[in-house]
Amino acid sequence: MKKEKLKIIYEDAYLIVVVKKSGLLTISTDKEKENTLYHEVSSYLKKKNKNNKVFIVHRLDKDTAGLIVFAKSLKVKNALQDNWDKVIRKYYGIVNGVVDKNKDTLTSFLKETKTHYVYSTKSDGKLAILDYQILVKTPKYTLLDITIKTGRKHQIRVQLNDIKHSLVGDKTYDKCHNKGIKQLYLFAYFLEFTHPITKKTITLKCPYPEYFKTLIDYKA
Repeated sequence: MKKEKLKIIYEDAYLIVVVKKSGLLTISTDKEKENTLYHEVSSYLKKKNKNNKVFIVHRLDKDTAGLIVFAKSLKVKNALQDNWDKVIRKYYGIVNGVVDKNKDTLTSFLKETKTHYVYSTKSDGKLAILDYQILVKTPKYTLLDITIKTGRKHQIRVQLNDIKHSLVGDKTYDKCHNKGIKQLYLFAYFLEFTHPITKKTITLKCPYPEYFKTLIDYKA
């Protein structure tokens, strides 16, 4: 099986932004060391210069695809992370069913079990906020434009499941709609942030993967 070429959206002397595919870990775990996006980015940079380094700034769930930023120095990594709450982050998500409200803000508090299952509570937990707006409806699915205000683990997946519109392909939080679906229909398509060195506004956008078109065809 031929390895896919690293998809680079932006690169300069200080940072690199790439597209992670669904099913790939962002960074290594105890069980998997090399089959990660971090390893792919590191290998790419070391081919240019063996002394090149790469630093993780943020991550996406294994099943979530989309834009990820890596820093080329510890200074840039720290600068980005210190201001990460100011970064605009948007996702495309296809959910099961027809969502009634054209747009809404979802607010909840999230807790995590010892088995890493995340669930909502009324007041006890980490505050999670997201905005969504409907882009396309079909008789079975709804395509949402989602903006996260807080970067909590599994936030989008849990909050959408709470309103009875789980993400298509979510095998953790939805046990009813996933027969025959191999991928999670969630894609981090948009980032906007201030460059930590040049201070310019960096705006990056990427079309969603081809497999989204099997359910909904949307031209942004």
